[in-house]
Amino acid sequence: MRIIAGPCVIEGPEMLDEIAGALVEITEARGLDLCFKASFDKANRTRGDAYRGPGLVDGLRMLADVKARYGVAILTDVHQPDQCAPVAEVADVLQIPAFLCRQTDLIAAAGATGRTVNLKRGQFLHPQAMGHALDKLPDPKNAWVTERGTAFGHGDLIFDPRSLVWMRAFGVSVIYDCTHSVQIPPNQGGGSGGHRALARPLARAAAAVGIDGLFAEVHPDPPAARSDAGTQLTVAEYAALLDEVLAIEALGLTDPTE
Repeated sequence: MRIIAGPCVIEGPEMLDEIAGALVEITEARGLDLCFKASFDKANRTRGDAYRGPGLVDGLRMLADVKARYGVAILTDVHQPDQCAPVAEVADVLQIPAFLCRQTDLIAAAGATGRTVNLKRGQFLHPQAMGHALDKLPDPKNAWVTERGTAFGHGDLIFDPRSLVWMRAFGVSVIYDCTHSVQIPPNQGGGSGGHRALARPLARAAAAVGIDGLFAEVHPDPPAARSDAGTQLTVAEYAALLDEVLAIEALGLTDPTE
């Protein structure tokens, strides 16, 4: 199973090193390879004055340091076509954010780097329509698709396990994002909330349906996080979640390749 984990956004080199070290310890103890996730820029924050991250240059430098120190793969978001080439010099996986999953030029530029592209399904998009996004890549097989919940009215998300089944038909790795799936979309308060306690049971449900990978945002102190404070997991919560998902996978209830 692919393991993608890390903080929502880079908050500084010390925090990045702390959480990367903890996640490497957790995954290595379970015989797993970590793909470390962190964003250098959160370009789709609700408010214009919200913290976005250190930016492209400083963010890539910090991610390169993590990669060199811990020997992990790196996944990070791209928001503009001209970001793709420099990001690909450091990142092993370029992620297309959910809100941008129909942006043709961005998807094509990410694919042109030759790096794996992780396409996050938009909350507004039918899972079967993600096939059109994959078709915009020069090599659709060098891609993952990630389920992260569906808009349920104006103020909630819901996880529909059918999405995992429908996207399996594309013949690419299907990832489940258990932390973004429990977000509460922003309202007049100006920021996203979330039901952190639901991440673990929904991850167990996804594992029972069949997934190729698990995506989770993890932070040393989630309530103090500068982005997604309502949904990120503690290190201890993530370790427990990982054990639960691996136990379900070991039962062999489903074959994700079918």
